[in-house]
Amino acid sequence: MNKDTTKKRVVIGMSGGVDSSVSAWLLKEQGYEVIGLFMKNWEDDDDSEYCSTRQDWIDAVSVADVVGVDIEAVNFAAEYKDRVFAEFLREYQAGRTPNPDVLCNAEIKFKAFLDHAMLLGADMIATGHYARVRQVTSGANAGQVELLKAVDASKDQSYFLHRLNQVQLSKTLFPLGEIRKTEVRKIAEQLKLPNAAKKDSTGICFIGERPFRDFLNRYLSYQPGPMKTPEGVIVGEHVGLSFYTLGQRKGIGLGGMKTHKNTDGNSEPWYVARKDIASNTLYIVQGHDHPWLLSSELSAGQMSWVAGSPPTEEHLSAKTRYRQADVACTQHTHADGFSLSFDTPQWAVTPGQSAVLYQGDVCLGGGIITASSIASAS
Repeated sequence: MNKDTTKKRVVIGMSGGVDSSVSAWLLKEQGYEVIGLFMKNWEDDDDSEYCSTRQDWIDAVSVADVVGVDIEAVNFAAEYKDRVFAEFLREYQAGRTPNPDVLCNAEIKFKAFLDHAMLLGADMIATGHYARVRQVTSGANAGQVELLKAVDASKDQSYFLHRLNQVQLSKTLFPLGEIRKTEVRKIAEQLKLPNAAKKDSTGICFIGERPFRDFLNRYLSYQPGPMKTPEGVIVGEHVGLSFYTLGQRKGIGLGGMKTHKNTDGNSEPWYVARKDIASNTLYIVQGHDHPWLLSSELSAGQMSWVAGSPPTEEHLSAKTRYRQADVACTQHTHADGFSLSFDTPQWAVTPGQSAVLYQGDVCLGGGIITASSIASAS
């Protein structure tokens, strides 16, 4: 076989979306030998109106043909159910709100996928995520790799990638890290890719656009219970704590109570503020800036650090949810987790979500939020 041994083989995850499609083309332009891999991660309702796997596969194959790369499909549904979905259900059953995209990246896209790619003789893997990897060339950390935010801040996905380790990142390329989304769309149009105008996927990979409560109903046991105000007044009945998340405004089910006047005589919307698992009680508050929705501190467990060890710097910045600007914080690491305190109280800090730490553009890692402390009312 007269294969050019200097040409690195990159196996890229191709989802049928525009980001991974343009990534495959960019890699080929850069001189890599590119192989596409389409991951099938969900099988339970393959024929459902909400499942787009079949169309995504057709799109991925069509793009591979235009770009000129080979593509194959691989089924990780069993691994996904085991490593991601089971944990997702456990968290919801416990009244927390997990982020399966974080777990999916760590366990499937950069573990099962990486292992499979290595069996195909890959030197590196690639995905269409908006993030960057940088090798440290000098100083005490020389030789380490860092996870950085994408140049396009509005699309940066480092939050979802914070659990990746040195081995995973050292074998990963993010072709879109230096590119803006508008440029990606432009390239797709210029190449006349069949999915150039395809809408970005939203929602959780295995749920798609389906009604979330209906989906959870199929897998979780639930128990209705009282819905109360902070004063202990029962204002309704919840359908099961698993179906609500802190900060939720729509779909609470208060009906006419939505325009109930607060103590100042103003009409303000209701928000989910707390879940009491022991008494199966859902607490709701009125007004976006109610003290029960603001936290000055949080605790997190299940730590994962990109460098392999926790940061020594106390004063960093953090995100407690994906669509959030970084906020200044002070962090203290202990044996089984870390705590963060904020100068500015944070809104709807939610157990089960990830608290991710940054030092400038560098994503340091993070953990799963276990609890938060309500800020003192001003």
